[in-house]
Amino acid sequence: MFKILKKLSLIFGIVFVVMTGSANAEVSAETAYIFNTFSFLVHGFLVMFMALGFTCLEAGLVRSKNTAAICLKNIGLYSLAGLMFYLAGYGLMYTDVNGYFGTIGLTNPETEISIAGDGTGYSVMSDWFFQMVFCATAMSIVSGTIAERIKLLPFFIFTILLTGLIYPIQGSWVWGGGWLSEMGFSDFAGSTLVHSVGGWAALTGAIIIGPRLGKYGPGGTVNPMQGANLPLATIGTFILWFGWFGFNGGSQLALGSAADATAIANIYVNTNIAACAGLVVAMIVAGFLYGKADLSLALNGALAGLVGITAGPDVATPLQAIAIGGIAGALCTLAIPLIDKAKIDDVVGAISVHLVGGIWGTLAVGIPVLNGSGDFLVQLIGVVAIGLFVTITSAVVWLTMKYTIGLRPSEEDEITGLDVSEVGMEAYPEFRR
Repeated sequence: MFKILKKLSLIFGIVFVVMTGSANAEVSAETAYIFNTFSFLVHGFLVMFMALGFTCLEAGLVRSKNTAAICLKNIGLYSLAGLMFYLAGYGLMYTDVNGYFGTIGLTNPETEISIAGDGTGYSVMSDWFFQMVFCATAMSIVSGTIAERIKLLPFFIFTILLTGLIYPIQGSWVWGGGWLSEMGFSDFAGSTLVHSVGGWAALTGAIIIGPRLGKYGPGGTVNPMQGANLPLATIGTFILWFGWFGFNGGSQLALGSAADATAIANIYVNTNIAACAGLVVAMIVAGFLYGKADLSLALNGALAGLVGITAGPDVATPLQAIAIGGIAGALCTLAIPLIDKAKIDDVVGAISVHLVGGIWGTLAVGIPVLNGSGDFLVQLIGVVAIGLFVTITSAVVWLTMKYTIGLRPSEEDEITGLDVSEVGMEAYPEFRR
């Protein structure tokens, strides 16, 4: 009986609130703080899960003799990114930015919780975690491009410098309130600041390191080197697609109001539908070019669609997201053979996905019919400035290591596989290819 009366009183209470109009849709500042922090952490978990996606994708697209090495590189780069972004990166990107870079310093938990009265407050450490997994993502892009022909030591040295210095410095120009931000450059979740950065560093590394043995023959011939496990690569793509909801949705940077919740829902839809369009268009273009719907090109088409929409998922309509993602899928599919013709060996197609797709998505923000929330000239300036900075700094690092400690394993080790020479164990000891 008591339970029935309790339920009736609750119902009458709700009816009274509705009839009198005394309900308040706004939450308290403390509640907003909790939801904002929750958003950073949960969306950060999703982006961290993308590290597994990159690992599966790359492990599926390399030959079996290099699988253990690529797995170690991916989990190693994630760990180094976490350390470097704590020790140096976050401060350079967000603390006392002078227009070009911030101040190196440790990020520590709050001793006293400061709750913003306007509902924008959040835990500092939740923000650090969310930004750190973005940093690791940029380096994951480099890993796939230069796979199968770089030693572990130089790879990890480059990881330290990219995640601790190069990535956060250019990130401070926009997300840290630096000079590009003041110009009006817009990159909501990082088509340029994350994906193009990884793409430029990967392109520079691929040129300086050179192609895998036997990849290119005389007269411009390209010798295909198919990955050992396409089902694993497909699983990796699905995981990346899933994690991208955290990548873009979390970049709303708040969940303390109904408006924020609605914005995140719209971002999810635009993210998903752009990937769908990228994959479908990639299959169509591949069909025209090769007479077959190539699986690896389809997977990269979906990823290119995701990269393309990342610069402006908050303001695009679903139809605009379809157009942006579809064009990204087409550009990626066309870029892959062109890069091969230039004898730039990109094992997983990351340059076409993340660099080409990132540039396109960033510029699309300045095209009125597709987005129009930004100025096209300013967007172009940002793409060029960040591209030059990352290319020059990456080239200095790659070349310094090339002429000191060396970048490549011996020809014998490369032929045998990096699993044996660099890791000391094989991922598939029963079969080697």
